[in-house]
Amino acid sequence: MSILTKYILKKYLLHFFIVLISLELFFVGMDFLQNSKNLPDSANLQFLYLMYNTLFSLFLTLPLSLVFAWVVTLVIFIRNNELVAFSSLGAKRLKIYIPVILSAFSLILMQIMLQMTPVAYSYEQKNKILDGNYFSSMKSDIFLKYNDNFIYFENLYPLKKEAENIHIYKVVDDDIVETIIAKKAIFQNDKWYIIDAKIVKKPKDLDFQTSKLEVRYEKFLNTLEGFKPKILDNVYESKSNFSILDAISALTLLSEQGVNTDKIRAAIYYETFIPFFIIPLMMMIFAFSSLNRRFFNLGTFTSFSVFGTLVIWGIFFMLHKFSNSGVIKPEFSLLVPLLLWFVISFIIYKKRVGIDA
Repeated sequence: MSILTKYILKKYLLHFFIVLISLELFFVGMDFLQNSKNLPDSANLQFLYLMYNTLFSLFLTLPLSLVFAWVVTLVIFIRNNELVAFSSLGAKRLKIYIPVILSAFSLILMQIMLQMTPVAYSYEQKNKILDGNYFSSMKSDIFLKYNDNFIYFENLYPLKKEAENIHIYKVVDDDIVETIIAKKAIFQNDKWYIIDAKIVKKPKDLDFQTSKLEVRYEKFLNTLEGFKPKILDNVYESKSNFSILDAISALTLLSEQGVNTDKIRAAIYYETFIPFFIIPLMMMIFAFSSLNRRFFNLGTFTSFSVFGTLVIWGIFFMLHKFSNSGVIKPEFSLLVPLLLWFVISFIIYKKRVGIDA
């Protein structure tokens, strides 16, 4: 790594951490001031609320901080005539911003890796503390289809991996052939273990004189392999977030059932692809900067850079909300606009400075 690259990265990463901490303090502080009256009196729960809110805000502030830090770095370089000095040393534009782009790309990958962990559920956890439900997690009256079964859970406890008052209806050719009824079920080893199950089986051929229901009882019965409680919880809760791994599991499961997966695909696309919108944006910002401050308005440049960043981020956030609500297919609302954004940015950059600049 050259001395110039080390110098640029040192300045950029310093500004990045300053901007990131500032945005985190702003978002978390404002949220805490708004909701402090509704928080429990427990200092431990208040600390957990701040921690979960900080982690949740990180997914919003990190991409923005990467861009804003680049704007700050460029403004300082232009103001101090450092870009002129870099150019005098023979450094092309690519050599100046490629290290910054690579570092931003690496930090985005780290964010995506965090989205694969329980940290992805920080928003859900902080809301539980705010609503006074942190120590209890229950969903009621869940009715879903799985393979040839229609399943009803009166009460589902995703954290405990338990369910109460279960009814499982096995359907063949639009006809209910078997019903399983139980008071309790536990999820272990990727299966549901039903305790004290009552199984009612209907005869295949009905005859008024001879047909009768077959009833038997099982102390333990395992069924519904792969029907994970956390997937049930997130699919049922329309405003819940997904971790990437849980989203992929839910997508695989529900696709096999022929269930609409627009919301899940939207979550996967938004968490894995949309954060990279900052890469062409950072290139565009550098393309519209200037090596010399003499005929360059730093105030206008800074204002348009910040405003443009917020507008682009807001557009993708809005498109995510549309796809999450089922208004537009996620492929058309997220992937196509992201691809167009990359293509348009490349064309503008090429016309502005050229490829080899």
